[in-house]
Amino acid sequence: MMTDYELKYKVADIKLADWGRKEIEVSEKEMPGLMALREKYGDQKPLKGVRIMGSLHMTIQTACLIE
Repeated sequence: MMTDYELKYKVADIKLADWGRKEIEVSEKEMPGLMALREKYGDQKPLKGVRIMGSLHMTIQTACLIE
């Protein structure tokens, strides 16, 4: 198994990045409530410095939450 130091990217296949970005943009359109919160509070960075932990599987929607 490779360590983080040996990986060039922290994704399985960097060639899928463009596809992933398009999927995130589609998901953003499907989650208007989350996007409204991002618009309203994004510049304030209310969660800056807060450690948030959870157990979840990675989905396109999860990527929107992370951003």
